[in-house]
Amino acid sequence: MAKSSKASAPNHVEGEGLEGHYAELGGTTVGFERYTADADMTPLFVGLPDDRCQCEHWGYVFEGKIVYHTPEGDEEFLAGDAYFVGPGHTPEIFAGTSLVEFSPTDRLQQTMEVVTRNMEAMGG
Repeated sequence: MAKSSKASAPNHVEGEGLEGHYAELGGTTVGFERYTADADMTPLFVGLPDDRCQCEHWGYVFEGKIVYHTPEGDEEFLAGDAYFVGPGHTPEIFAGTSLVEFSPTDRLQQTMEVVTRNMEAMGG
């Protein structure tokens, strides 16, 4: 049996407007994230099919708001909402948002390879 918390997650990411704590649990990555600045992440997915994230996510918003832009329309999730978003989206996250998100590790890693390249190209 595996478990993690924000405090015990072994992987930490800090960037402008983001604090993230991540752990892999049996093929699923759990991410504890907090945003202190608005972030439209659309440019980070350029190079993936349809320039959109191809990984599904399950999550819970503790505070704030996240919007997933999809070809079918926007999905907005607020504090207290549990959610699922399938492949083919781009996220927009707002300052003051705190959430936990679960993603299949293999698909998340494939997505993050492109995201990381795009961040480096942008000087991030």
